[in-house]
Amino acid sequence: MNRYENDIERTFAALPPARGQGFARTWWGQAWLKALEDAALDSGQVKTGRRLARAGAVGAVSVRPGRITAVVQDRDRTAHRADVLLEELSADRWDRFLELAVERAGHVAALVDREMPPHLVEDAAVAGIELLPGLGDLEPQCDCGAWDHCGHTAALCYQMARLLDEDPFVLLLMRGRGERAVVDALQARDAASASASASASAEQTRAPVGVDAAEAYAAGDILPPLPAPPELPELPGLPPSLDAETPPAPGVDPVALEFLAARAARAAHRMLAEALRPDGDVSRPDLTVAQDAVRLAAGAPERAVLERLADGSGRGREDLAAAVRAWDQGGPAALAVLEEEWTVEGDALARARAALETAWDKEERPTLRARANRWTVVGTSSQLRLGRDGRWWPYHEDRGRWLPAGGPAQDPATALAAARAVPEEETS
Repeated sequence: MNRYENDIERTFAALPPARGQGFARTWWGQAWLKALEDAALDSGQVKTGRRLARAGAVGAVSVRPGRITAVVQDRDRTAHRADVLLEELSADRWDRFLELAVERAGHVAALVDREMPPHLVEDAAVAGIELLPGLGDLEPQCDCGAWDHCGHTAALCYQMARLLDEDPFVLLLMRGRGERAVVDALQARDAASASASASASAEQTRAPVGVDAAEAYAAGDILPPLPAPPELPELPGLPPSLDAETPPAPGVDPVALEFLAARAARAAHRMLAEALRPDGDVSRPDLTVAQDAVRLAAGAPERAVLERLADGSGRGREDLAAAVRAWDQGGPAALAVLEEEWTVEGDALARARAALETAWDKEERPTLRARANRWTVVGTSSQLRLGRDGRWWPYHEDRGRWLPAGGPAQDPATALAAARAVPEEETS
């Protein structure tokens, strides 16, 4: 029997209605929905699918390589079989993806922890391996006879986003391989890589170290050129999580170690940038003094340093704490949403109104009071803010101050769900 026979197909029981909740909290779940919403020719069908999924009309979802299937019921209880197809990766692309996954420390651990590392997806895309679906990659099939996405296939896609939030291995199964096959292959490659590194290290120990300086200088004109310098990654690497079942040794603080590892990664990224710049300057985004103070404060310095940053940036300690909270959610873009109030008009206003109109069923739509780019839910401590890039940011009120409650979302219902998810003690 094939050891992965039971890993070829997974069936998930029907999920309860998602009333008042967003369909995708994770960035990979949101990317899945974006592929649907960008490709569907009829936005009305997308809205119908969202309504059906929110009402719990999607039955058990079967996931197997290249296809997901479910029975979806219309409002009149008519049942339809809906399928959505996604191209499987070839064997060569799977091999390259597995190689990329073991190249960076932490990728394997993140996958096992049900996280999809952004750098892994980006590196795979550069190598021509698209894990997440793009425009037109989600192919619909439904027995209702629609040739494009209908309400039934759209509902299945929205339900799939909820499954992806909990387990990114569902996406890998659609791309052709189940969880056990992927994890076993990653662990085998990781072990082989470690063995090869140990052998190379031993060989280097036995080899003579360096040559005579005069000899090297004399041979300078015949030596091969130095390799090209490495490219600067867009962001520092992500250290592996130290949250393990094994208790730490006495005197070891995992939280402190994770913080130190993250600071070391940022320092290494900065030093590499300095080394690659011909003029010795670090390539940084154009930040104002006030923005740069928030960036530094986000590194959790000592209290005395925080007070100096607050004074130097023209913010009080509470204002700086709110700015750091925004920075952690999205850097300069999130900070602008916190501090800027701008008038939404023209096409931006039309798109915002359309998004708010279609995000909820009429009977579930919250009552919103608009002011500039901010929509407050009447009678609650929740608010939506629209960024200049069209994304929605969740906010909640805490002792008379509006504070960020999460990262951005394309769907206002998803952002509002994040704002409502803030524990009551944080808003009291």
